[in-house]
Formats: sequence, C-alpha cells, structure tokens
Amino acid sequence: MKSILVSLFFSISLLATAQTKETVILISTNMGDMKAILYNDTPKHRDHYIKLIKQGYFDGTLFSRVVKGYVIQGGSKDSRGAAPGVKVGYGNSSMELFPEFRKTYFHKKGALCAPRQPNNVNPQKKSDVSQFFIVQGTVLRTGQLDTMEMAKNVPIKNKAYSQIYNPIKDELNALKESNPKLYNEKVRLIKSQLDSALMASPNKLIFTPAQREAYTTIGGAPNLDGDYTVFGEVIEGLDVIDKIAALKVNGFDRPFTDVKMKVSIVN
Repeated sequence: MKSILVSLFFSISLLATAQTKETVILISTNMGDMKAILYNDTPKHRDHYIKLIKQGYFDGTLFSRVVKGYVIQGGSKDSRGAAPGVKVGYGNSSMELFPEFRKTYFHKKGALCAPRQPNNVNPQKKSDVSQFFIVQGTVLRTGQLDTMEMAKNVPIKNKAYSQIYNPIKDELNALKESNPKLYNEKVRLIKSQLDSALMASPNKLIFTPAQREAYTTIGGAPNLDGDYTVFGEVIEGLDVIDKIAALKVNGFDRPFTDVKMKVSIVN
C-alpha cells in the first residue's frame, strides 16, 4: 500500500511539473546567443510567439531599434533584407493582442516584452506582437525609486487630502483647543482615509521588494511597468543585450552594424 501511495505521489508530482514547465527559446544573433523563457501565465502572448517561432517568422530579421540603457527591439518583418540605414520596425495592426499584465512581472533587465502603439491611438494598450523588445535599462538607487513613488503618489494624496480635510478643517481647528483627545482621533482617521485613498487609486506606484531588489542590482526600466506586457525573460546571455545596446546607431536608432537573429524553441 505504501509503495502504491509513493508511486501515485511521484506521478502527480511529474504531472504538475509538466504542466508548469515553461517554454525555452533561443535567440541566436551575430553578437551572441540569448536563452529566454516564455511565461505560462501570459498564455495568449506565449502561444502567439511560439506559433511565429515555429513558422520561422523572426529568422533573418534585425534588432532594428536600439536605445542604450533602455531597450533593444527587433523581429519586425520589414527588417528582413532591409537596405542599410533605412528606417524599419513598423508594427502590424493585424497582429495585436489584448494585454496580459501581471504584477509579478516587471521590466527588469532581460525582460522579454511586447511593444505597442501609444495610448492616443491604442487606449486599450493592445500589444503589437509582430515584434518584441528586451529590456537593458539602468541600475537605479533606492532614493531614485523613492522619488518615482513620490512623484506618482503625492498628487493622489493631495487630492484626497483636499476632499477629506477641507470640509472639516474648521471643525478640527476648534477641536484642537477644546478637545485635544478627539482632535487626535480625527487626525488618525484622516491619515487612515488618506492611506486608503492611495491604495484604492489605480495610478499609485508602490514598488514591491522584488522590484526594488532587481532595479537596484541588475537594473531595468521601471517607467514601463504596467504599460507593456512582459511575457518572458532572458535567462542566459544578458551580456549579449549589453553588446547589442552598445552599438552605434543612426537617427532612427537602427545600428549601423546589422544584428540579425534566428529564433528557435529549445524545449
């Protein structure tokens, strides 16, 4: 009986592992190779890119937009065989997916992401999955992250403060002298309401411990968080990102030296 239970447990464990196994892809370039995983919990993006990779869609295309300290972007069909120096990397509106934002995924160095058109023409933030970009970013200090949070959160708190405090400020001023105990209770309530208003705001910015760890060690581009779908990450070959990002580019951010790619599925 015991051996049967052990075998059953082992079988269930294997099944769970198989179900959670992430697809590994290889991005081969003339500057070196990168291995990346595609996340299972961004299934629409994962499946779409797997389909394109199996079709050889990205093979022979270029990393055609390179911004040092930010991102390297490529895979656009119009970059295959493009003449030197011309602008390429135009999107394909027929290849768009609704975003799959996940709080656990963010734009650390090596993040594999889907580009998209700007908000004014794409308010739904749909991904242009005819290409992709990989984050290089920069290493940030803790104080810089704090400043970014303040820039986002202080206006939210100020608005809430005016809505919560202004209607009762005369009452509070009177209580401060006549009933200090009640005054302090109301002040604590106001602070609690301000905190609640911040947490309820969709525009707040509060970096998680994981984000702070990544952004202050390997770096990234936190300004992109919540605006682009991160559907995978580079797990080997982060140095190749740096090599590509260091290339000299023209006015279109296209490297003078073509960086061709071939993308395949490892497992």
